[in-house]
Amino acid sequence: MTRTQPWWHPDRFAAKLPNLKTRAAIVVALRAHFAARGFTEVHTPILQVCPGMEPHLRVFATELEDAFGQSRVTRYLHTSPEFAMKKLLVAGMPRIFQFARVFRNGETSATHHPEFTMLEWYRAGADYAELMDDCAGLLASAAAASGRKTVEFRGMTCSLVAPPERLTVPQAFETFAGIDLMAVLGDQDAAEPDPEPLGAEARRIGISVSPSDRWEDVFFKVMLDKVEPRLGAGAPTILCDYPACQAALSRRKPGEPRLAERFELYAAGVELANGFSELTDAAEQERRFLADAALKQKLYGTQVPIDRDFLDALAFGMPESAGIALGVDRLVMLCCGADAITDVIWAPVT
Repeated sequence: MTRTQPWWHPDRFAAKLPNLKTRAAIVVALRAHFAARGFTEVHTPILQVCPGMEPHLRVFATELEDAFGQSRVTRYLHTSPEFAMKKLLVAGMPRIFQFARVFRNGETSATHHPEFTMLEWYRAGADYAELMDDCAGLLASAAAASGRKTVEFRGMTCSLVAPPERLTVPQAFETFAGIDLMAVLGDQDAAEPDPEPLGAEARRIGISVSPSDRWEDVFFKVMLDKVEPRLGAGAPTILCDYPACQAALSRRKPGEPRLAERFELYAAGVELANGFSELTDAAEQERRFLADAALKQKLYGTQVPIDRDFLDALAFGMPESAGIALGVDRLVMLCCGADAITDVIWAPVT
C-alpha cells in the first residue's frame, strides 16, 4: 500500500476499516445512551441564513434558488446546528440531540477536517453542571463500545472511565502558568479587556507577545502553550468558568459576572466538547452578535448575516437550558488510537 493510492482503494481502505467499525459501534452506543435518558434525535437543515457568528471561523457559502431560477439568495453551510436546535427548545422540545454534519473552511490538521461530525445536545431546565455529568457518561459509553478504557495521544494517556477533574480557567492559569487571571481581567462590562496586564504576565513567563495582540490573542497564547497540553492527563478534564468575553452564547456566572458558565472537555490533551448554560436574553445576545460581526469585519474584512429568526425565538421565550457540542471524530480517533482524524472518517474531503 502507498499513500498515493486514493482513499477508496481496497488495500488502503482495509487498513482503516477496523477504526470505522469501531466508529459505527460508538455511534450506536451514544444513540442508545441518549434514548435511555429520554432524549429525542432531531435533524435540522445544513443550509442556514447564518452559519454561526464566531469571528474566527471561515465558512462555506452557496446560492439557494427557487424552482424557476428567478429568486436567488445566499445561504451558508452551518458551522454548528446550534441556532436551529435552540429554536426547537422554544418550540417545546425538552431534551434533544443530533449527529450533525458541520463545515468549517480553512481547517485541516491531525485533529481538524473541513467537514466533520458534531454531536450536539440540549437540556431544557438545566445548567452546565448537568452537561458535565452527561460528558462522564458519554465517555464511559464510548469506552465500552470501543473496548478501550484508556486512550493515548501524543504521549499523554487518559482513562475515559475515570471521573473527570473539574478545573476553572482561573485555577488552570494559576496552576499551569502562574498567572492570576482575575487580576488581569478588568471591567466586567468591557467588550474586551485591556491586553497589557495579561500581556505583561505572559512575557514574564516567557511567552512572546506582540504590541498588536488583542486580549484574546494573549489569552490563547497562554492557553495553547501552558494550559491545554496539561489537560486530560490521567483522567478527563472539565475546564470551566471562562472569561465572559470568551463565551458569546453563554450566560454570566452568578456572583462573578466577569466569568461565564461555559466549559470544555479534554482527554489526553485533545479538546472534545464545548458546552454552556445558554444565554436567553435576546437583547444581550444581539449586542454580542453585533460585537462579533464588527470584529470579524475588522480582522478579516468579511461578515455573515445575523439570524434574526433566532433572536425572535429568544425574545418569544427560550427556556433556561444548557447545550453542548462534542466532536465525534476526535472521540473516535482517541478510542481507536489513531494519529489523525482522517483515519476514522469514512470518506475524507479531497
